[in-house]
Amino acid sequence: MTPLDWILLAAGLGLLVVGAEALVRGAASLAARLRVPPLVVGLTIVAFGTSSPELAVSVRSALAGQADIAVGNVVGSNIFNVLFILGLSAVLVPLRVAAKLVRFDVPLMIVISGGLWLLALDGMLGRGEGALLAVVGVVYTVFLYVQGRRDGASGAEDGPAETAPRLGVLPSLLAVAAGLGLLALGARWLIDSSIALARTFGISETVIGLTIVAAGTSLPEVATSVMAGLRGERDIAVGNVVGSNVFNVLWVLGAACLIAPQGVAVAPSILRFDLPVMCAVALACLPICFTGFVIERWEGVLFLVYYGVYLTFLLLAAGRHESLEALAPAMQLVVLPLTAATLLALSLRYWIVSRRGSS
Repeated sequence: MTPLDWILLAAGLGLLVVGAEALVRGAASLAARLRVPPLVVGLTIVAFGTSSPELAVSVRSALAGQADIAVGNVVGSNIFNVLFILGLSAVLVPLRVAAKLVRFDVPLMIVISGGLWLLALDGMLGRGEGALLAVVGVVYTVFLYVQGRRDGASGAEDGPAETAPRLGVLPSLLAVAAGLGLLALGARWLIDSSIALARTFGISETVIGLTIVAAGTSLPEVATSVMAGLRGERDIAVGNVVGSNVFNVLWVLGAACLIAPQGVAVAPSILRFDLPVMCAVALACLPICFTGFVIERWEGVLFLVYYGVYLTFLLLAAGRHESLEALAPAMQLVVLPLTAATLLALSLRYWIVSRRGSS
C-alpha cells in the first residue's frame, strides 16, 4: 500500500462528510418544495443516490467475472446498512420511525431479502432473475412516488416538514447532484485504497466483497444517515437505509444479472451463511422499529455489537481459526435465541399496552 492510498483514504472521508451535508440539505428542501414527504425522498432519491457506488461496483464486477464481489457487495452492504448505520445513527440520536415504514417498507425489505435467498438457492442468479428483480424495482419506485404525492397533498402524518425551505427547487436539485457526486467520488477513493490494503494482507475476494467493498460502498449511507439524524431529518435517516437495502437487491443485483453474459454465480459460503444473516437482520428490524416507533440507543448498541460479531465470524472463517468452533455454537444456541426472545417479549408488551390504551 503506497502513501497515495493513505491520502486517498483521508480525502475520501472528507468528501463523504461534505457530500452528505449537501445531499441531506438539498433533499429536505426539495421534499418541502414539492410537497413530497421526506420519508419518500429518503426511500427514493437519497437511497438510490447513496447506493450508486454499489451499482457501479457490482455491475463492473459482474462484467469482469468477479461474481463473489458483485454478490458479496450487495449482501454485505445490506447487513452493514442495518447493523452498523442504523446502529450508529440510533446511538447518536434515537431515531423516530414513520408508521408507514413499519406497515409497508420494512415488511417489503424482509420479503425481498427472503426472495433473493430463494432465487439464489441453485447457486446462480441468471438474466431471468435479474429481469424479475428489475421489474419489481420499477413497480416499487412508481408506487412510492404516487403514494408520496398523495400523502403530501393530503397532509398525512408523514408529510413534509412545516418549516419553510431555505433553498428553491433548482438550488435543491443542484445540492442533491453535488452531494451525490462528492459521495460517489469519496466512496471510490475509499474503496480503491481499502482494497489495496486488503490485498496486501492476502484477503479473499469473497471476504473483500462482504466487508471492505460492502462497507466502502455503504459509506455514503453512513454519512447521509448520520448527518440526517443529527440535523433532525430522521425520516430521511431511516428511509435511506431501508430504501438502500431494497434498491441494492432489486436494482443493483438486477442490473448485474441482466448485464453479465452468464449471470452471476453465488458462492456456497454466501448462500450458506451471509444470505441467511441478511434475512435475519432484515427481520430483526420489524420488532425494533415497531416498539414505540423509535429505535432507541440501546437497540443501536445491540446492532453495533452484532455487526462486530458478524465481522469476527468472517475473519475467523477466512483464517480458519480454531476458536470459530466454540464461537458458532455459543451464538446459535445462546446469544441469538436470547435476543430473539427479548425482541419478541418487547413487541408483545408494546402491543398489549397500545391495545389497552386504545380501548
